[in-house]
Amino acid sequence: MATRSVSQEAKDIHLATRMIHLGARLQVLQAETSLSYERLARLYREVRQESPPKGMLPFSVDWFTTWLPNIHATIFYSIYQYMSLCTSLPKGEALVESYRLYLEQASAGRLEGAGDEPVLSFTRAWVLVRFFESEMMQMAQCASCQGNFVAHAQALTNGFVCGICKPPPRAGKTQASRVIRKKKKRARSGQNDHVQ
Repeated sequence: MATRSVSQEAKDIHLATRMIHLGARLQVLQAETSLSYERLARLYREVRQESPPKGMLPFSVDWFTTWLPNIHATIFYSIYQYMSLCTSLPKGEALVESYRLYLEQASAGRLEGAGDEPVLSFTRAWVLVRFFESEMMQMAQCASCQGNFVAHAQALTNGFVCGICKPPPRAGKTQASRVIRKKKKRARSGQNDHVQ
């Protein structure tokens, strides 16, 4: 029977704990560490004070190409690419650090009244990296702004225009933006009352 390295096990526990804090599902932890399912489930309950969620992981490539998820997936994957190329971090650590930086950027740009949940969950970010590794996705250059965006690997990218340069007609018409518009309208009507 092969003995497991205590230091490697400690590294795996540390990585799994960081991933759990970011919202990773058990399937992600199993793929990124050498810990058993039972140990990961116990660790998950210890860290989150709840049982791990059941069910399948998200597997749709199309989700990443819709308007808002595409922008967030592009931000995350650009950070991940930079981390992978410019640091000596192992894949799991690069994933954690990239997602942490993505969360900082996403929360810095979050509008007042927007939900607390990030558009791109940690599990979806992990799935996105797997899609790139299996060549199901690629980066495509926008013909308008020249930025690189997440796209289907088989998609024709000639004349591709990103969702920032050409947003869909209903873009930005979210619950959060309606709340903000109502607040602004109330503030303006309050100013008009003072003027009269």
